[in-house]
This record gives sequence, C-alpha cells and structure tokens, in this order.
Amino acid sequence: MAAFHAILRSLAALGLAVDAAVHARLAGQYDAVTATISEGTLFRVEAGAAALAVVLVLVVRRFPGDLFAVLTAVAGLGAILVYRYVDLGAFGPFPDMYEPIWSTDKLWALAGQGLAIVALLPLLTAAARTRSTRPNGLG
Repeated sequence: MAAFHAILRSLAALGLAVDAAVHARLAGQYDAVTATISEGTLFRVEAGAAALAVVLVLVVRRFPGDLFAVLTAVAGLGAILVYRYVDLGAFGPFPDMYEPIWSTDKLWALAGQGLAIVALLPLLTAAARTRSTRPNGLG
C-alpha cells in the first residue's frame, strides 16, 4: 500500500507542478487585466499555492497538506471552467476574467489540476478512514 500511495503522491505532485508552472509563466501576460487585483496577481497566487502544495504532498505527507493540495487543485479547476463558460464580469476586487477559449496552456493547467485531484482523493479517503478508526479521532 505504501508504494501505491507513493505513486499517487508523485502523480499529484506532477499535476500540481504543471499547474504552478503554467500559471507562473502566464502571470505577466495577465497583469493588464485588473480591478483592485490583477489577473496576473491571481495567477501568481495560484502558482504559489500549487508549488506549496507540491512540497506538502511530497515532503509533509499528512492529511492537512493533502487537503490543502486538493482544495488548491479544485479551486483552480473550478476557476478555469467558470471563467471559460460564464461571463461573471468584474466583481469586488476581482477583474473580469472571462476567456471563452481553450488554449493549450489552459488545457495543460486543467489536466494538471485534474490529475492532482484524481491522485489525491484516494489518499484523503484513506487518511480519513485511518483517522476515524483511532480513539477519539486523534492522529
């Protein structure tokens, strides 16, 4: 089981690394799309969160890190899909990020996030089962 978990962690880290790389590389191109916060800044936040998630998944290997990683991937994937299909316009501090196209970069980020989610869900499920069988849920 440990080898299977190591493979899942490696796949999750790969997906998150792709997500981080795509967002970091594209951030500068989106600095002009701005309200209070620019889309480039949001791309940098996504890149940083995904990079941190890689470290947590590979080095820390604990439930909170895995949860952070899957939430980062889900949030990124959700943002790609929402802003691809729905024109929310600008709201609050966020700019109008509607982009109704599928670019190669967007597909790579989507694939990385999807891979991370698929790899992390079994790890989270196993960790939740382990935690629920411990006395008082400790561990």
